[in-house]
Amino acid sequence: MARETSESSGRLKQIRTAYTMTKKVDTKIGLIIAGVGLITFGVFLAIGFAVDHPVYLGILGFVVAVLAMAVVFGRRAERAAFGQMEGQPGAVAAVLDNIRRGWSTNTTPVAVTRNQDAVYRAVGRPGIALIGEGNPNRVRPLLAAEKKKMARVVGDVPVHDIMVGNGEGEVPLKKLQVTLMRLPRSITPAQVTQTNDRLRALGDLLSRAPIPKGPMPKGARMPKGGQVR
Repeated sequence: MARETSESSGRLKQIRTAYTMTKKVDTKIGLIIAGVGLITFGVFLAIGFAVDHPVYLGILGFVVAVLAMAVVFGRRAERAAFGQMEGQPGAVAAVLDNIRRGWSTNTTPVAVTRNQDAVYRAVGRPGIALIGEGNPNRVRPLLAAEKKKMARVVGDVPVHDIMVGNGEGEVPLKKLQVTLMRLPRSITPAQVTQTNDRLRALGDLLSRAPIPKGPMPKGARMPKGGQVR
């Protein structure tokens, strides 16, 4: 009993913390949640009186209203959290970590620069998604290089380039998950597994590649847009 009480108080504390953080960004969150609950309950109650079952429909309406409030709060809290993370290194990883289904994701970038620009990869029924984060001028060469490297092992699997940002042709962080989920399905589940295996093997092969020892030759330069693993 004490354990259940402790778990309940812990969940309530998490909800209270999430609400406080969300309200800092979404100041109308309380009114919106209350409105959703009241409207939902009111509709069910009105139907209950119309069919002469106000108690039964009232109880059902209360349950549905609580669920609707929870869904709306969850989505707005998630959106507020992504809004606070926007522009921060690793924000894309947080979004990928929260994708519920349909994609095999890795929160470790497949390519990064010294300025913390990064490229992430996700594999799903739409094919492969390469998601860039950071300065577009530095990230686009990384995307092109990663796409060229993968072409040797993924064959005709579609590859989607996505640049996260608020500029023209870019996808805002808060819309990244929706954008991925709306991509058209192009390959079968078996091809998803096969593609994942091939990309994993490619990563293992590159990680075992011999690295020249000793100091860099005099006058040598890092390749432009060089990738730091």
